[in-house]
Amino acid sequence: MRTIEDHVQALATGRATARELVETALARIADPAGEGSRAFIKVHATQARAMADATDTLRRAGRAPSRYAGIPISLKDLFDIAGEPTPAGSRVLADAPPAAANAPVVARMLARGFIPVGRTNMTEFAFSGLGINPHYGTPRSPWDRQAGRIPGGSSAGGGVSVADGMAVAALGTDTGGSCRIPAAFCGVVGYKPTARRVPIDGVLPLSPSLDSVGPLAPSVACAATVDAILAGAEPAPLVPLPLAGLRLAVPENIMLDGMDATVAAAFERVLSKLSANGANILRARFPEFEQIPTVNAAGGFTASEAYAWHRALLAEKGDLYDPLIRKRIERGARQSAADYLDLLPARRRIVASFDARTRGFDALILPTVPIVAPRIADLDDEAEYNRVNMLVLRNCAVGNFLDRCAISLPGHRSGEAAVGVMLLGETLGDARLFSVAAAVEAAIG
Repeated sequence: MRTIEDHVQALATGRATARELVETALARIADPAGEGSRAFIKVHATQARAMADATDTLRRAGRAPSRYAGIPISLKDLFDIAGEPTPAGSRVLADAPPAAANAPVVARMLARGFIPVGRTNMTEFAFSGLGINPHYGTPRSPWDRQAGRIPGGSSAGGGVSVADGMAVAALGTDTGGSCRIPAAFCGVVGYKPTARRVPIDGVLPLSPSLDSVGPLAPSVACAATVDAILAGAEPAPLVPLPLAGLRLAVPENIMLDGMDATVAAAFERVLSKLSANGANILRARFPEFEQIPTVNAAGGFTASEAYAWHRALLAEKGDLYDPLIRKRIERGARQSAADYLDLLPARRRIVASFDARTRGFDALILPTVPIVAPRIADLDDEAEYNRVNMLVLRNCAVGNFLDRCAISLPGHRSGEAAVGVMLLGETLGDARLFSVAAAVEAAIG
């Protein structure tokens, strides 16, 4: 994987053209030996080539819209693109009317000259952390591809598109880990911003209380660049904080439970490297992690809000849904208005308690996912699907409930199974978290 800055320099010096970058991306998508047919639901080849040619003309005239103009990106299948329906990885919305306008986050990337090469595959309606899609196929994660392992979800195709060089960066969403989980399983960086910083208009919702839009990218600096643009800000050079003296908290309760041997070894190796570089690794217990499942026991925000959005569609076209996703959505029908209203003050109370408890730390550090990517074939059983899905979502989902920013970095060595290491920052502490993450990335390689 080459970074955004690598491509910026290649375009600026004439070592590459936008058309060449787009052709490389499209060739990788079209490769019959690759994952493009499963990673993408729709490829925008004609439009991407036309945009690339126009960008090259503007650059020769000194009129490129930004230094990023010409860089290929992928878009998750639940972003509105003007003139196209927004199927969200489903068959249910195949006949939906086309979007009247681009989602604001898409418009912001287009304004900088990024070139979308297509819409990426995803868990239907974003309601699972596994990335399995029975309608369009499931793209395989890069590690142990012959065995066919899950890519993580719900931004499954986005993670694979970046890992396989089909796009330099991907736009995803994250309601309970949907950027960070595929980043962990695909060996890339995934970012969940403080949700309110980035607009979710024009994004098909899962749970508006928890939904956020974030990037999947080759590096922390790449993720910071895309995040700034999505938030309507000007990207700035990323300056890592000195590791020496940083206080990183390792949660001792819940978040380390059920780790497999590969993840445990990689995580301990990362902690040792950070400690050797001067970081203070502190062990602590966070009772809020035990309180969240209790208040979510009836289904939480996701089930209730998803059901409210889907109930008419379920009545009309329920047989077209992935049955496993349909069951998850229909759980919301069993929640009462009182259940939902109880969630609101409970969340505020837990967030306030967690804010006070974490005030002395620069970030929490924990495994993004406690296991390596399981085989797709091993998840055919519904009970196993549900068990693994809850385990995969567990560590990430707390960041959405707690209204925090969070980032997943690759923590494995070359040739090993992909393992993600997650840093959990403060609410609206996105800029500082990126600086902490850049320092961690440099230390662990």
